[in-house]
Amino acid sequence: MKSFGKKIFALALCAVLPLAAFAAGSVQKLCSPDGRIAVEVSEGSAIRYSVSVDGDVVISPSEISMTLSDGRVYGGAARHRSVARKSVDSKIEASVYRKSVIEDRYNQMVLLFNGFKLTFRAYDDGVAYRFESLSKKPFEVKWEKAEFAFPVDWKAYIPYVNQNVRKGLEGQTHNSFENVYAYGNVSGWDETRLAFLPLMVEAPKGVKLCITEADLLNYPGMFLYNGDHTTALSGYFPKYPLERSTGGGDGRSLYVDRAADYIASFQSGCAFPWRVVGISRHDREMADNDMVYRLASAPDPAADFSWVKPGKVAWDWWNSWNVYGVDFESGVNNETYKYYIDFASANGIEYIIMDEGWSKGFEDLFHVVPSIDLEELVAYGRERNVGIILWAGYRPFDKDMEEVCRHYSEMGIKGFKVDFMDACDQLVVDFHRRAAATTAKYGLLVDFHGTYKPTGLYRTYPNNINYEGIYGLENMKWDPRTDQVTYETILPYVRFFAGPADYTQGAMRNATRENYRAVGSEAMSQGTRCRQLAEYVVFSSPLNMLCDSPSNYMREPECTEFISKVPEIWDQTVALDGKVGEYVVIARRKGDTWYVGAMNAWEPMDLEISLDFLGRDASAATLYVDGVNASKAARDYKKKEVNLSGEKTLKAHLAPGGGFVAVIE
Repeated sequence: MKSFGKKIFALALCAVLPLAAFAAGSVQKLCSPDGRIAVEVSEGSAIRYSVSVDGDVVISPSEISMTLSDGRVYGGAARHRSVARKSVDSKIEASVYRKSVIEDRYNQMVLLFNGFKLTFRAYDDGVAYRFESLSKKPFEVKWEKAEFAFPVDWKAYIPYVNQNVRKGLEGQTHNSFENVYAYGNVSGWDETRLAFLPLMVEAPKGVKLCITEADLLNYPGMFLYNGDHTTALSGYFPKYPLERSTGGGDGRSLYVDRAADYIASFQSGCAFPWRVVGISRHDREMADNDMVYRLASAPDPAADFSWVKPGKVAWDWWNSWNVYGVDFESGVNNETYKYYIDFASANGIEYIIMDEGWSKGFEDLFHVVPSIDLEELVAYGRERNVGIILWAGYRPFDKDMEEVCRHYSEMGIKGFKVDFMDACDQLVVDFHRRAAATTAKYGLLVDFHGTYKPTGLYRTYPNNINYEGIYGLENMKWDPRTDQVTYETILPYVRFFAGPADYTQGAMRNATRENYRAVGSEAMSQGTRCRQLAEYVVFSSPLNMLCDSPSNYMREPECTEFISKVPEIWDQTVALDGKVGEYVVIARRKGDTWYVGAMNAWEPMDLEISLDFLGRDASAATLYVDGVNASKAARDYKKKEVNLSGEKTLKAHLAPGGGFVAVIE
């Protein structure tokens, strides 16, 4: 009754408030289907929007516009010519995602102006807007004003760009999009630094706002900035590159030496990316938000992506090719990769990856090192139902993209992991689209590393199987200072809001807070063994790495069996419980089997997980729980079978930096 009353009140609020707005003739209002989220768009000296949740303002009037090089402005003092409204209540079938069916329910308002459109959508879990140019001639976007103003100086989880060798804000747009979160007031922003997306802001009454963008296809990616210590954040966009040269110490990246005085160039009108604000009233809701997927362009209905095969990958680089108990010297050679293939085949793992080192130098993707017979390895893997994915640098891949894809597709390679884009200017963003399209043309998967967050390209091209844009487990090879455990309890609510991530979990060397150290050649993880298992459930990843050595996995058959069998895509996802930076509990279903994963920060905790999500009684479950000594020896765990007959909850104790998994058939 209470929730029903709140909904009636919210709908009444949305019904009454627009009357005054329409009478004034300067404000348009849009409400979410449940009436609890409202957007107001005002016209005057500028176009501004504001957002309220249950009557409380969470985004104050914020100015938005696009200024073109010829002086025209999409926004400013423009007045709309007409308004078109519609309501949508449909479902999206997703083939490679964390659920197979997505609810697509929203109210939409399209304001038509001279030369452009402005579209707003209100969902029950967020709002979004986008500009669209109606130009029939070429034009340039000189700058975009995208403001997110907050009525109070709230706290935020801010992923600052890592300190860069290039000075100034424009120099920071060249970065790897990897960092942990700084937590502090919006007004306390470090004015010397940009932040990449997504970024989360804490509003009162448990409301969280997560800011990102969607449907980024041919436009520079957005950063956020606050240079004057106000309570407002503004978008910052990299300039259009005119001249680029190699850089990054080892020459793997392209630095912009000379940029235009505009950010994007177009031959004619187009729709620009969505500016997205996810909204949750309980933290757990943000861990199950599908706004980016909904807002992304749908795949070409004439295209066939049925060949796309999600799966696991036995990875060589994190474990430094360190296999043991063999009669050959491990390294970048056929004997080592046959060992990886044999391991993958024995455990039903779909792929191995051949990371850096298989080709003759960074620039050359057509000549394989003498110690590798790639065609022999492809044939060896084919006989054992194991495909091979190749690592490639961005520059050489882009230079010969069509021929590289054709050549290796004909050889039988299954995909590419493309690395070191390290930017999101218009040229680099367009590269991602072209790479997804070209690899799809040749039946290849593509996993983007060294790049920005996902923005929905994984929906438009389902062969775009994964993204990095995350401070992944690889950093534990060399970073002795970062609190990775706490970072991992923020990720499900912030980074994964944008989409899947190639976090590369699966470490079999596990360390407590006191025992962890960075060891490059024999790396370890922070937190318990069960935490590593839980990450295969909690983190969303259609192409999931096994980061550790096959030799280590062979010594841990119970854990390896779980990792090899846990699905990569799901039919249903339910975020059960959690608090940003403290813990998370997520349930996912594949067929008739439910997996429950839980992770906490460094404080030990006891959970009581309701089984209501099952929708029926369960008889039994297989549990992977932190061992009694996991607080001292993080690898300590226990697998056990429990009887669930008549049980309404599932209890779990998590050690410091712990984890928990339940498999309910």
